Amino acid sequence: MSDNIQTIRSLYAAAEGHSLDLEGFLSCFSEDAYVRNVPTGTDFRGPDIALVASGMADAFPDIHREIFDLYAMNDLVVVELAIRGTQDGPLVTPEGTVSASGKTIDVPCCDVFRLKEGKVTSFHCYNAASIMMQQLGLAGSEP
Repeated sequence: MSDNIQTIRSLYAAAEGHSLDLEGFLSCFSEDAYVRNVPTGTDFRGPDIALVASGMADAFPDIHREIFDLYAMNDLVVVELAIRGTQDGPLVTPEGTVSASGKTIDVPCCDVFRLKEGKVTSFHCYNAASIMMQQLGLAGSEP
């Protein structure tokens, strides 16, 4: 179980904006793994998994994920975190590309990982996309 925790910590470290390491990020995943961005319903597989880290780092070069809690049981790891950064680059969304705004985000998130033999087989990201859109001035503050 501690190996699974270390894999997840390595995955997050590789996705940091100041030290982005796409090869290291991808090395945390099994060959048949997928990543699901739950709010957008988008899945990434194979080499496209790198887009999960690179897309956010392109839009938020200083992106940082602050881990609040990390829970592990058998081959399941759940992480409560915040995604933080400044939008100094283009952000690709399902509705189109959003130009750099210079605005900061602090987005609550919960990530659920399943692992097998120390590699991530699935990664479901439950991020508060509506909060991020509000923080970027792209949606009203009313629910």
